[in-house]
Amino acid sequence: QVQLVESGGGLVQAGGSLRLSCAASGRTFSNYVMGWFRQAPGKERDIVAAISRTGDTKYYADSVKGRFTISRRNAENTAYLQMNSLKAEDTAVYYCAVALRLALSRKPGSYDYWGQGTQVTVSS
Repeated sequence: QVQLVESGGGLVQAGGSLRLSCAASGRTFSNYVMGWFRQAPGKERDIVAAISRTGDTKYYADSVKGRFTISRRNAENTAYLQMNSLKAEDTAVYYCAVALRLALSRKPGSYDYWGQGTQVTVSS
């Protein structure tokens, strides 16, 4: 079992920044690929970004490329999502998730453990 706890969400004006954190416990964090997803009301849960176990490989959804940065500190069992130049369409509940696999995945079904989510609201 892996327990994940997100933090850092909130209300921000368009153009502003937030940094989300995902704290992991229970198993060796560095064994897991890690992803950030988001889900807006009435929409499916979509990938935002993913990072390999060592942090060498990263994936970003087209909608966030150049604005968001995913990172991880395995020694601290923590991952981050730095979100800059936020837009109203970034408003959603953001989830972190981990997968015991080698390759990155964009599919929610590939991930084994999920956090409870943190709300991000961007006002225009």
